[in-house]
Amino acid sequence: MFRSGQFVASHIESVTDEQVQPNGVDLTLGDVLEQVEPGRVGVDGKSVGDREPVDVAGDVFDLDPGGYILQYAETISIPDDHVGFLYPRSTLMRNSCMLNTAVWDAGYEGKGEGLLQVHHPIRLERGARVAQLVLAEAAHADVYDGTYQGERTDE
Repeated sequence: MFRSGQFVASHIESVTDEQVQPNGVDLTLGDVLEQVEPGRVGVDGKSVGDREPVDVAGDVFDLDPGGYILQYAETISIPDDHVGFLYPRSTLMRNSCMLNTAVWDAGYEGKGEGLLQVHHPIRLERGARVAQLVLAEAAHADVYDGTYQGERTDE
């Protein structure tokens, strides 16, 4: 069963009333990065390629077609017995963009990120609502304790 937006909001730091939706919470844009070096995903480990911040004019990112890493502004805590799913806000899709994300496991805490595919130039403002997090009840044997635990929470 998916949880209410109010329940989801209780597991996110610094949420405004405007971000709380009936079935989830909108996450806002913190920063935009571009990967500049290859990464690696192997059977014996992984590495993330080097990244650089995208030029920003004030709080506005003018993005040309390509792939970008969106970093969310909010700190998320996925509660035990739940799993998180993140979806793009429909306005991104209506503007020829797609946001790809992964499953957010029970126990994850941090400021996540997603892959933005831009198919037509777009202007995004820092703080704009770009995605919606929903939580569903889920059984699990353990909680997340991987590489990305606590990511960007020391900023």
